[in-house]
Amino acid sequence: MEPREPSETRKALRGMKAAFVSLWWQFFDWLAVVPWKTLLLVSLLAMILAAILRWPTAAFFVIVASVIIKVVAGGKRRADITARQATERAETEGLERAAAEARMAALQAQIEPHFLFNTLGSVDQLILTDPPRASKMQQTLIRYLRSAMPQMREGARPTLGQQTDLASAFLEIMAVRMEERLRTRIEVPPGLRSAVFPPMMLQTLVENAIKHGLEPKAEGGTLTISGEVVDGRLAVHVVDDGAGFAPSGEGGVGLANIRERLQALYAGRGELIIGVPPAGGTQATIRIPYEVAPAG
Repeated sequence: MEPREPSETRKALRGMKAAFVSLWWQFFDWLAVVPWKTLLLVSLLAMILAAILRWPTAAFFVIVASVIIKVVAGGKRRADITARQATERAETEGLERAAAEARMAALQAQIEPHFLFNTLGSVDQLILTDPPRASKMQQTLIRYLRSAMPQMREGARPTLGQQTDLASAFLEIMAVRMEERLRTRIEVPPGLRSAVFPPMMLQTLVENAIKHGLEPKAEGGTLTISGEVVDGRLAVHVVDDGAGFAPSGEGGVGLANIRERLQALYAGRGELIIGVPPAGGTQATIRIPYEVAPAG
């Protein structure tokens, strides 16, 4: 039998990859809509089968991951439905602000699947090599999810305190991975925690600072989140002393997305400023009108 041509082998591999991706997203969509009772029944049957095959540990991690994905996928699906309905109303009525808020609601409810999968994979590896670190990463992931879930409630106005808690939990997870290379400071006054602040913008700045500033630097560095009110406007700063990048570059897709959302929400009264602190690194500042969220 003659060996396959390299091109045929590549085509076969691409076909296998496409089939795997298709099956994965079908499984993801199934988890988003399947009732909890059905999922629990399937999980019970899986545990029984795993016990027979002597794979209880692997089955346990698959079930835990499925439950987490179910929570994330369900929230994302509800947010996508809400966003689609709001977008249709905006197109019909010409309400550009409603369309922007619908897109924000979808983004707010979406926890990046790759981030969850990578974190779960790290926990799995650390269980074998460093159980205390595995436990710490698991606890910080739980805190991250607890910080994110309340912000998905319909009608809830996101606050700077909520966004700071979410960013802080994310930084704790990154600190387990980067260890002493990542140092953080949160300097948001308690009185500003109730200020209205758009969702996911702060975390985007934090992720950008780590990816482009601190991770490329061999010794890492310090990331500081702070807030203040200047001339009736709320200013939130994310500062790192990492490798830095040219302000003229305007950052990537994440920063462009922030600018677009600020324009849609505040019509020129909100802005994102990228600069270089005196000590080097990068400073990103979001300035918006200062508003206190209603209690309750």
